[in-house]
Amino acid sequence: MAGGISVHAVDVASGRPAQGLQVEVWRLEPSRARIAEGRIGADGQLDHPVTRGVGVESGEHEVLFHLGEFYGDAGTGFLTVTPFRFRIEKIDEHFHLPMKFTRWGYTLFRGA
Repeated sequence: MAGGISVHAVDVASGRPAQGLQVEVWRLEPSRARIAEGRIGADGQLDHPVTRGVGVESGEHEVLFHLGEFYGDAGTGFLTVTPFRFRIEKIDEHFHLPMKFTRWGYTLFRGA
């Protein structure tokens, strides 16, 4: 079983977890497929089987954060959909992907 991909999002402007933020996780290679979709929960995390490795393969992946929709200004605000592309070589490793953001900017990184 793969190590999984977990997503954690915090709206640092409000100092709260990004509850309701829509997130998609895509496998881009070896074949393109959406392997997870959902909304960030009250704890700031995406609750989905992908966190336990379901659908995870080696290759390039992308997480899409729908920030414009989160702020209620999809298509009219500064940030709309923010992508985070990364490569997985060893599928037994867990990939924790924290995102900290405001309406005007964001930080993405691989956490522990």
